[in-house]
Amino acid sequence: SHGGKAQAILAQAFPPWLQPPRCRSRPIAHFRYSLADEMTTSSVWDPNAANFEMKRKASFSLFSAGEPSARPCPPLDKDEKDKSKKGEHEKLWKLMGSYKANDVESIQRDVVSQVEYSLACTRFNFSREDAYRAASLAVRDRLLESFNDTNDWYAQQDCKRAYYLSAEYLLGRAFQNALVNLDLEPQFQDALMGLGFEMEELYPFEADPGLGNGGLGRLAACFLDSMATLSLPCWGYGIRYSYGIFKQTIKDGWQVEKPDYWLAKPVPWEIPRPDVTYPIRFGGKCEEYSDEKGVRRTRWVAGEIIQAMAYDNLIPGFDTFNTNNLRLWRALPAEEFDFQAFNEFRYAEAVDNRRKAEDLSAVLYPNDDETAGKVLRLKQQYFFVSASLQDLLREFIRKPNRKWSELPQKVAIQMNDTHPTLAVLEMMRLLVDVQRLNWAEAWDLTRKTCNYTNHTVMPEALEKWPVDMMQEYLPRHLGICGEINKQFMEELKQMYGDGPKMWGLSLFQEEPFKGIRMGNLAVLGSNKVNGVAALHTEIVKKETFADFYQYFCAKGEKDKFVNMTNGV
Repeated sequence: SHGGKAQAILAQAFPPWLQPPRCRSRPIAHFRYSLADEMTTSSVWDPNAANFEMKRKASFSLFSAGEPSARPCPPLDKDEKDKSKKGEHEKLWKLMGSYKANDVESIQRDVVSQVEYSLACTRFNFSREDAYRAASLAVRDRLLESFNDTNDWYAQQDCKRAYYLSAEYLLGRAFQNALVNLDLEPQFQDALMGLGFEMEELYPFEADPGLGNGGLGRLAACFLDSMATLSLPCWGYGIRYSYGIFKQTIKDGWQVEKPDYWLAKPVPWEIPRPDVTYPIRFGGKCEEYSDEKGVRRTRWVAGEIIQAMAYDNLIPGFDTFNTNNLRLWRALPAEEFDFQAFNEFRYAEAVDNRRKAEDLSAVLYPNDDETAGKVLRLKQQYFFVSASLQDLLREFIRKPNRKWSELPQKVAIQMNDTHPTLAVLEMMRLLVDVQRLNWAEAWDLTRKTCNYTNHTVMPEALEKWPVDMMQEYLPRHLGICGEINKQFMEELKQMYGDGPKMWGLSLFQEEPFKGIRMGNLAVLGSNKVNGVAALHTEIVKKETFADFYQYFCAKGEKDKFVNMTNGV
């Protein structure tokens, strides 16, 4: 509890309609909730079926799990597009037509409302930490107004949108950053002072989401801030790790690492989106079949299904109305609980599916000295890449009369280092298998849409995935990679003949193990390639990917390797 003075001020701040009746005047313990422990409903996807990607879980009827469910939407009067929207939900639209006031008294009312109705606190049981959470929720409400308006504007303008895929984000704390960017810090400071709290006392209660390891994660976070400030339509995608970068302590002169469970307490800045859930498949097999037009196709069936659930983190720009989004994915099982195993006293097995699924989004960069660690890292990367591509492609194609040929004019995907470069193969799978585009068109769209930022100039540090591992967990992607490489090698043979040039440019390596070179795949499958600084980009052209640079120059694509930034 903060003290008698603060309690008295807080009690006065309750407007009459929020004053508790006398029967509630005795202090009571309020409950603590945690979205970190949130579970999900069972999967609606049958592992034995195929090509159901790009449909959210909410698109399936709860009764049939097959037919898309309808969502009520206020109709638009086609003759009055620029006027207010008419229809049965006109009252709803009217009530949502105003914004929250930002004067000191209005902010105080908002904070007090959050205290009672969001946190279930009372005047008599209220701490500094509760004040932080209530104030954070009040700030988030204002962010949501800007975020919703921003998305509505993007939709109206039908602008080209960029999507930044990164395994790391070092965002820093959100509270003060949001206040400064919204230009509301003085008002909130005065409002909280009037309630008996100083802002500086509240800042330390926010957990720092350490979802990155260093420069790569901080660069990604800076880009999100910069793009929001420049009013660029760009979203970020990544993984909602349960444990961030480790906490470091010194014990007896030695460094000791401890888990950093940043989700131990409720995080007011993230927005759970259980309706935005996509299926992610691992394992299984590939089958050949003929579609209704007699075209030979491949489908990926069987294996296991993991659910990817979205959590949104709003990214406000400075001195702009623009607010973008960082969508992080949490891994959840297809089935939460095995009731039969539990009844047969196999208690650990009853929750085994949940444990295995949550391993995917548990830790940033699991130790990959052993095969199990390598498998987990491969699954992590595919998990967030697949969920992100399903989400952004669904957003693109849902516009009426949209054609896939418009994709490069409306979508740009930026792969931050080699971690998300499975996006090249997943994009091909979604376009060829799920959307049934022909191979040539799909490859052309993929190469015009994807872009790659290189972060390391050492070839040995570029990721390479063993072929046998890909065969076991991502068999369809291995087949797609093989076909891409086959056609690429045929082209190279005509240009250079059968020699060492082909070996250096191949997507596959033979030694020290047979594997896929993710760096080569990223360069071949991208529209543009860049380093993080001018000097770095020159090294990429002359050393790291020298053969590729020469190859694209010979094809007349001298502007494929570009430099856009000079560090942060």
